[in-house]
Amino acid sequence: MSTTLVNKPAPDFTAAAVMPDGSIKNDFTLSDYRGKYVVIFFYPLDFTFVCPSEIIAHDKRFEEFTKRNTVVIGVSVDSQFTHYAWRNTPTEKGGIGQIHYPLVADVNHSIIKSYGIEHDDGVALRGSFLIDKQGIVQHATVNNLPLGRNVEEMLRIIDALQYSEQHGEVCPAGWQKGQQAIKPTAEGVADYLAHNADKL
Repeated sequence: MSTTLVNKPAPDFTAAAVMPDGSIKNDFTLSDYRGKYVVIFFYPLDFTFVCPSEIIAHDKRFEEFTKRNTVVIGVSVDSQFTHYAWRNTPTEKGGIGQIHYPLVADVNHSIIKSYGIEHDDGVALRGSFLIDKQGIVQHATVNNLPLGRNVEEMLRIIDALQYSEQHGEVCPAGWQKGQQAIKPTAEGVADYLAHNADKL
């Protein structure tokens, strides 16, 4: 269901969140970040197994997201108080430490339902959404609970979106920053394939 959000406005929400400075903000609102790119990722539960690896993986690449004018937001159905406790638990004891981005509390499940990623068990599937500066969803992926996501792939997608916006070209399979893109014409496709088909 989540892919139906691509090319549509991202569902807005206001909820409590634990902020990067450790404070609790009770009226955290997604649309406050209009004008920036936003990566919002959903995960099942705090104090679990795959989830801390994903949260730390996003945090370790925080500067890379910042370079791309991109805000990262994590969301689960845990309360803001559980988020707070998890941030204050050392990584060697199963915590996530002082991460650099907000964790939103979706205790009534309204956010995960609006993004179409509620698991039958009532937690969030591992959904990731890239929202552009106008608030439109440009990319969405959803993994089942045992499958951790690839944060590097999200950075690649951000690069591709920003390149396409800036140059008006489209990005082929596996495109990486600095590589040739495609002019969106028959001639452009032919030229790209003539020089790159063996690399696909």
